[in-house]
Amino acid sequence: MNKTWEKVFEYASSPLEGTMSRKLREGVSIQINEGKIYKKAVLFLGEEFVRITEEEEGQKINTYYDWTSIGSIRTYSKTK
Repeated sequence: MNKTWEKVFEYASSPLEGTMSRKLREGVSIQINEGKIYKKAVLFLGEEFVRITEEEEGQKINTYYDWTSIGSIRTYSKTK
């Protein structure tokens, strides 16, 4: 499923210039394994893991997911 999950992450984000990371597209949120909904986050798609970086209350928070532990990804976007 890694290739499928990678495509979902790519759909929900766009490349962050000058880095290997991707930022969530405007108006798109993402949820992994029915957990927290990330609204303004930066994704890094590594070979063995996915890192999600967000800022909250003046802190930078990194959450790591093992590709093999991802069972579902939900995307949220506004309707036109």
